[in-house]
Amino acid sequence: MRPYTITGKKDTRSGFGDAMTLLGETDPRVVALCADLTGSLKLNTFAKENPDRFFQAGIAEANMISVGAGLALGGKVPFVTTFAAFATGRVYDQIRQSVAYSCTNVKIAASHAGITLGEDGATHQIMEDIGLMKMLPNMVVINPCDYNQTKAATLAAAAYQGPVYLRFGRPTEPIYTPADEPFEIGRAVRWSEGQDVTILATGHLMWRAIQATEQLEREGIGVDLLNIHTIKPLDTEAILASVRKTGCVVTCEEHMINGGLGDSVSQLLTQNQPVPQEYVAVNDHFGESGTPEELLVKFHLDTPDVIAAVRRVMARKK
Repeated sequence: MRPYTITGKKDTRSGFGDAMTLLGETDPRVVALCADLTGSLKLNTFAKENPDRFFQAGIAEANMISVGAGLALGGKVPFVTTFAAFATGRVYDQIRQSVAYSCTNVKIAASHAGITLGEDGATHQIMEDIGLMKMLPNMVVINPCDYNQTKAATLAAAAYQGPVYLRFGRPTEPIYTPADEPFEIGRAVRWSEGQDVTILATGHLMWRAIQATEQLEREGIGVDLLNIHTIKPLDTEAILASVRKTGCVVTCEEHMINGGLGDSVSQLLTQNQPVPQEYVAVNDHFGESGTPEELLVKFHLDTPDVIAAVRRVMARKK
């Protein structure tokens, strides 16, 4: 296992907010738009320090996407921000036509994604958003794992020319990636090397995969663990090299089985390297109200579920 130090706990949305504060100081092209959720998106400092570059769209998300596209055509780098449920499902037509099809330089920053939104319940817990976004031509899809990686991913998204969907969350999570680690869009990050099983994890599920890997390695099981922070473009080279070595794979994500990371990996392996695969993901079900921890357990997304999936896939390999 790669050495790491837990330096605290923060929500990934704070990584986004702090990166936006930095971008406000360093890149005059960057502007922010928000759909009446400035505090939730951690944009208060950006708005205060850059009042002429912050636009409050109100509860009019479709209009916000269109305004963002117009700003991009005018040479700005707009970050359009709201909850993931509203940033994708509510405004899909505007994203498809004005952002993806037109290939405008818009960054869709989506907070409160997945089941760990918690008590707000099923109407806000979108778990289809990665699928919606990755199906759009020209769209990059990023799902970072902790505060530091989200901050770095935001800076990378600002520097990238083209549409980006950046997904992050509400709950506080351990900070374990280095603050100075470079973020390269489309390049997986290796966390452990092993011969027995590949684990591919993204977003909040990366921490559960690390914990699972540590337990499995104590049992003598060699885990090849990769952090897949970019769902599209997928690091096909790293994934194929890993599964050719281990012969089986577990994908871990806070998303629906259909359309997520596991779905992308399955398509890749079917065409290039068919091996047994198990999914740690939500299985065709809407969310429910509850604490993030309760929901991770209920929907089988916790550390024991990763371990159980490893045991199943290794048994299939034999």
